[in-house]
Amino acid sequence: MKKLRNFMIIFVIIVGVILIGGAFVFNHYTKSMGIDEKVEVTIDSGTSPSKIGKILYDNGLIRSETFYKLYLKLFNVNNLKAGKYELNKNMSLEEILSKLKEGNNYNEDEISLTFREGINMRSIAKVIANGTDNTEQAVFDLLKKEDYLKGLINDYWFITEDILNKDIYYSLEGYLYPDTYRFNNKQVTVEEIFNKLIKKMDSVLTPLKEKIEKSRFSTHELLTLASIAELESKDREDYREKIVSVFANRLDKKMSLGSDITTRYSVKLDDKRALKKSEYATVNAYNTRSETMAGKLPAGPIAMPSSSSILAVLNYPETDYLYFIANIQTGETFFYSKYSDFEKKKQELSKVNGNY
Repeated sequence: MKKLRNFMIIFVIIVGVILIGGAFVFNHYTKSMGIDEKVEVTIDSGTSPSKIGKILYDNGLIRSETFYKLYLKLFNVNNLKAGKYELNKNMSLEEILSKLKEGNNYNEDEISLTFREGINMRSIAKVIANGTDNTEQAVFDLLKKEDYLKGLINDYWFITEDILNKDIYYSLEGYLYPDTYRFNNKQVTVEEIFNKLIKKMDSVLTPLKEKIEKSRFSTHELLTLASIAELESKDREDYREKIVSVFANRLDKKMSLGSDITTRYSVKLDDKRALKKSEYATVNAYNTRSETMAGKLPAGPIAMPSSSSILAVLNYPETDYLYFIANIQTGETFFYSKYSDFEKKKQELSKVNGNY
């Protein structure tokens, strides 16, 4: 009986060692090569699974041809498709085979366009012109096509006739969602680009629809205020709700928003130079430094707002703040209900902020 027990113990130990060793070997030969390096691989029609393994091994994508073949048998992997693939050495064997089973979805002509939060339509036009076969003017031309705009109004609940306001510089400013997008090639049309960005905005706003409908602001006003908050807070998302509260309070008191960034937009100033006195005095539907804009939002958005800025408008707290000022070097922002306190801080920061 004792011999049997000893034998069973030894047997269990041996099995355990085999299992642990097998797990180690399996993990070693299925994990990635651990290098972030893209590799373009072509699998010709009729290439056998064995030959595919050699191609993968020769390109440094797998650790062993022999284990690759064993893996195919163990997991009954078949139907690997011919095509041109862009793989990466940081992909595991399972991920590589999954790609080959799905078939070729690699397009060497594919392009990506990145639209950053806070950029305006003039910058959007530059991104499109630099990355596609379109011109900047093609972007501005589409923005004036009434049939196209009316079609969008008909198709999307959040796009209304507000975008047809003649005071608006660029009809779809603020309605295109900032992100990185991929397109088949450089021949993509401006309309195709816009449609993709608008659909993304739809996916962001639709879950918020009920909250937006209960908000004091229309969707157009929401995007307008969100775009201002985006630029006023720059990268400091933690200040956005308070900044919105300042603007909401100023609207309630029929004060002008007094936002320099709306002034810059109103005179189409994209460089970083200081505003001139004459520009501050500009009277139009965007310059909230003008007393003619007291108690009013600009005619429309002035930039691409992020979801963070949109949520800030929907969730801003009740405060008595009417003023804010930032340290332009650190980004730290200070909020005040009294002008005297604001002015004192402004003088304190004058060495840092200059004439800001």
